[in-house]
Amino acid sequence: MPIYLDYNATTPLEPTVIESITKSLSENWANPSSGYASGVAAKKIINEARKNIGLMIGANPEDIIFTSGGTEANNMVIFGILEYYANWLRTIKTEIKDKPHIITTNVEHDAVILPIRHLQKKRNVTIVPVLKTGCVDVQDIISEVRPTTCLITVMLANNETGVIMPIEHIGRSIQQINKQRRANKLIEILYHTDAAQAIGKIEVDTETLQANYITIVGHKFYGPRIGCLYAQGIGSKAPVYPMLFGGGQESGYRPGTENTPMIVGLGEAARLVFRHLTKYSSHMTKIRDYLETKLKETFGNEVVFNCKSDVIRLPNTCNISFRKEGLYGHRVLSRCTNISASIGAACHTNNQPSGSTPTHEEIWRIIYEGHTE
Repeated sequence: MPIYLDYNATTPLEPTVIESITKSLSENWANPSSGYASGVAAKKIINEARKNIGLMIGANPEDIIFTSGGTEANNMVIFGILEYYANWLRTIKTEIKDKPHIITTNVEHDAVILPIRHLQKKRNVTIVPVLKTGCVDVQDIISEVRPTTCLITVMLANNETGVIMPIEHIGRSIQQINKQRRANKLIEILYHTDAAQAIGKIEVDTETLQANYITIVGHKFYGPRIGCLYAQGIGSKAPVYPMLFGGGQESGYRPGTENTPMIVGLGEAARLVFRHLTKYSSHMTKIRDYLETKLKETFGNEVVFNCKSDVIRLPNTCNISFRKEGLYGHRVLSRCTNISASIGAACHTNNQPSGSTPTHEEIWRIIYEGHTE
């Protein structure tokens, strides 16, 4: 039997998720924007899914925007910063010629790093390197804040190392900074976290994290390949600017006829997380620890467990290396014909680990140098 060890890349669909999608495909095919009975029924189950997602993260359902996935959700936040900054400039009397400033880390997913790089001529960016533990230091983030800083984006948990970032502590620091910035009539800093790898494994609560935006990805917690964006108090605390224009779906923030079956599937996956997270997390921890124990018993000092000490990890993630000259991850996995695993994030070109993808050479050089431009 094959052994699948790449759940951070994608998860299979939970049986009840498949059932909910299948049922919706046959029963709720009507356009949710239609006023007749079948359309109203489709709209109703979309709203039920929104409610389940809200329960999962402790959010108001109205603050959930359905998207095609995590990449779109991240792009909505990052590209929206330009308009947020431009609107602020129009409200102040002092002329400021500096570009908007964004702070992020050197271990973010490409869905965050590449949109930021795409805007390099229109904004300044500071990429903060993580510590040797794989975790970012709160003060390293806060010390980079400038008068023009308008967005800080830090992932909640890393998909390769499993390291959980101090999102709550960064968020509370930003709150204190924003109090002073309001008094000084500076632009308030918006705070975003990509929680794709954390949801379904650890508790993700909006009030605790203190983030304005949270990215949610269904296929990371046994749901379909669809996602959503949590935006705190849409239109007030967390402004959202649409990337697409068309109909008025999703309150105009993400137009396009809703993909009802996939939204329903995402809602069902969220419902399961809300009800069973403690059980899920405990089981994952037990299995991960068992794996690490057996690896240690088998390979002794030849195996190294990365990013395990002095950090908090996801309960499902194990990152290891083998000590042997000339031995590479892809060679090890090529001989493990019954094991499906990765040497890096599946979304990176050629499945390379973070920081080593040749096509992103310039990006990672800047990242590792902690470059500010």
